[in-house]
This record gives sequence, structure tokens and C-alpha cells, in this order.
Amino acid sequence: MTDRRDELAANLAKVEERIAAACAAAGRARDEVTLIVVTKTYPASDVRILSELGVRHVAENKDQDAAPKAAECSDLPLRWHFVGQLQTNKVRSVVGYADFVQSVDRSRLVTALSKEAVRTDREVGCLVQVALDAGESGRGERGGVAPGGIEELADLVAGSPGLRLDGLMTVAPLTGEYAGRQQAAFRRLMDLSTDLRRAHPAANMVSAGMSADLEEAVAAGATHVRVGTAVLGVRARLG
Repeated sequence: MTDRRDELAANLAKVEERIAAACAAAGRARDEVTLIVVTKTYPASDVRILSELGVRHVAENKDQDAAPKAAECSDLPLRWHFVGQLQTNKVRSVVGYADFVQSVDRSRLVTALSKEAVRTDREVGCLVQVALDAGESGRGERGGVAPGGIEELADLVAGSPGLRLDGLMTVAPLTGEYAGRQQAAFRRLMDLSTDLRRAHPAANMVSAGMSADLEEAVAAGATHVRVGTAVLGVRARLG
């Protein structure tokens, strides 16, 4: 366990250096960017080590992995983010532990999240997932709503009991006009965030960037970066 702790500490320090350097290059204060460590496929023991090392935000993308892990780590001072595509039949479980759902992309999901949040007397922070590879009214390859659908969905979240509209999230698209152009994609997300905040000033979270492109996200203005591999190592192939 000491070896794993040393490995995670070293990786975390490198990521911290990258974020700090990116903030400096962009003329931003380091505390403007929150690191979320994506712990999917890794055990609760790693989450516990990360907490000891000062990590406060962790993310998961599959409820069947996240729910038992969150339960095992319920004594830790962590904020849990759900970042994967979320089916409505998993909402009851996810609302039980997630402080934030970053992948809100359709009205049916908003309705289900609100119903469960009210039932359990919880407030869940919601980010509208934006698909920059979708047409104006379609959905993205990896989930998300097209830019043209943000306003309607955001208004629905903001008006739903038990939910709090916190901002926008995107994943750099693999297809379409932004494929291979991460910084341009993240700048587009920032423009959409500016538009959103005219109607919802408190919805100022912008979640973008992962291990490979966190610098581009910070340069564009992201408030949260989601880093997995660079902290935890290359995941074993599943199958």
C-alpha cells in the first residue's frame, strides 16, 4: 500500500504542477480551477489514499461501480460527481451518493432526478452536458445536448425542486468540426457558459478537459478538470 500511496502522490503532484503552470500561462489564479479525480475502475482503497492526499472531488461514470465505492468511502470528506451517461432506472441509486450529476442531457432525466432528490430531501447539483458534435437539435455520440437545446434544459433544471443548476460540461468531441481541436471546443463551451449565465448567473461551473487536454481546458477558462489516467495510471483493458 505504501508503494501505491507513493505512486499516487507522485502522479498527483505532476498533475498539480500541470494545472498550476496552465493557470499561470492563462493569467488565472490556481484556486480558479478544481481538480476532479476520475476513479472509475479503481478500488475504494485508491479513493481513500487520494482523500488522505488532499483530493476532495472524485468522479465515477458507472453506477454499478460507483454505488458500492461511495458507500465504502462514506466517512471521507469527498464530493462525488457522476459523469457518465445516466439511465433513468439508475437515478435512485445515483442520487443516494452523487453531489453533482454532470451528464444531464434530456428532460426525462431531469424529471427523474428531481423526483428522487425531493423524495430523499437532497439537493443535487446539475451540469448540462453539451455535445459539440451534435446538430443544433440532436444528441452527441457520447451523450449531451446540442448547443441549441441548452436553454430549454437549463431552465427546466433551474425550475425543478431538489436540483441546482450549476453550469455546463463537455467532452472534447471525436467527430465533427471540433474533432482534434480541443481548445476551440472548450472556448465554444465558454461562450455557451457566458450565454447561460445571463439568465442563470450562479450557473458558473464549466467542466472540461481530461488527462490529455487539461491545459487547453484551463486556457479556455474551465473551472473544473476531470483527470483519471494521469493520476491513477493506465487502466487495465476490460473484457
